[in-house]
Amino acid sequence: MTHNANNPANRTARTWVAGAVVMGMGMGGFVDGIVLHQILQWHHLLSEPYPPTSLENLHLNTLADGLFHALTWVFTLLGLLLLWIGARGTDLERRPNTLIGGLLAGWGLFNLIEGLVMHQVLGLHHVRPGPDELAYDLGYLALGALLLVAGTLLIRRGRRAT
Repeated sequence: MTHNANNPANRTARTWVAGAVVMGMGMGGFVDGIVLHQILQWHHLLSEPYPPTSLENLHLNTLADGLFHALTWVFTLLGLLLLWIGARGTDLERRPNTLIGGLLAGWGLFNLIEGLVMHQVLGLHHVRPGPDELAYDLGYLALGALLLVAGTLLIRRGRRAT
């Protein structure tokens, strides 16, 4: 079968994969917010410019964390909608490798974007502030790159199987 970008089946397949990636970005954001912000309490979204050492700064950081969670919810919902649109009206089989790959690639993209922009460029927070913060930040970026590569490989494997 030849690959034609205008073929409706190819467009719906691309929409479906995009949905998995966008949903993975949202889910990666939830893992970051729930595990690093709430469970481990290593940082808040604005903990560098507004250290949570006063009640006022803690309120500001909690609000920023809540807005961050709302945004990750929007990404997850958008990803779900794209998955639904990409599967609607077709009888195309969607491979588990492609779905899992998209979720992993999206999570990796989230880590890379968030890690580069929030941690390095804007300096709003670090993964775990303190003497080893650069090591944690680099580990977070390395995990993002690993997830992105693994996800991309799974997506390609799923595409070859169709």
